[in-house]
Amino acid sequence: MKLGIMQPYFFPYIGYWQLINAVDKYVIYDDVNYIKGGWINRNNILINGKPKRINLRLYHSSPNKLISEIELLDDRIYINKILQTIESTYKKAPYFSDAFSVIKTIITQDEENLAKYLEFQIREVCNYLSISTEIIVSSNIQKNNELRGQEKVIEICKVLGAKEYINAIGGQNLYKYVDFSTQGIALRFLRTKEIKYMQSKDNFIPNLSIIDVMMFNSREQIAALINEYELI
Repeated sequence: MKLGIMQPYFFPYIGYWQLINAVDKYVIYDDVNYIKGGWINRNNILINGKPKRINLRLYHSSPNKLISEIELLDDRIYINKILQTIESTYKKAPYFSDAFSVIKTIITQDEENLAKYLEFQIREVCNYLSISTEIIVSSNIQKNNELRGQEKVIEICKVLGAKEYINAIGGQNLYKYVDFSTQGIALRFLRTKEIKYMQSKDNFIPNLSIIDVMMFNSREQIAALINEYELI
């Protein structure tokens, strides 16, 4: 069984969805510390040909809290501004109608817990992209929560019976092949190939939110892009 484990992020780039699609089971890593200044509650979309940030406002966020302990700031006016920004930016995109419907459902949900909000987002986008991977929430897994870092990941792999653990390429400095191998688990890293598609401007801006991919590509085209990676 192939397993992936990652923190939840706000409309992450296509590599995130490649990882989910590449594994049999995917764990939303919600019981680790919130990373301030990271991508958990923000991402970039294309505005006037340049990457611009959109983000969720959080209530008393802190790196001393678990992601599952963070709450969203209840600000309907701000949420509507995010939607208006996305709509005005992409309303002329070829797949705006289908994509915006899903994005609106996600952004306007009533959930106030950040982890649950992002879990709903992940499941909805997976449905849109026809990704059928089983999704599990880390805080629901019976495991030794005193462990940290690589040891905790190996523990989750063992509890779920994984024979192969696939991580994003950025995890090469965090995880060691030999440490997984001694536990009977093959470690591999997913590296996204160069991905380009027709945006609204001449110069392609890579690694934007999946929102951008959904706006400019059909579901069939996205399915092909999802497979543009290599495992090392």
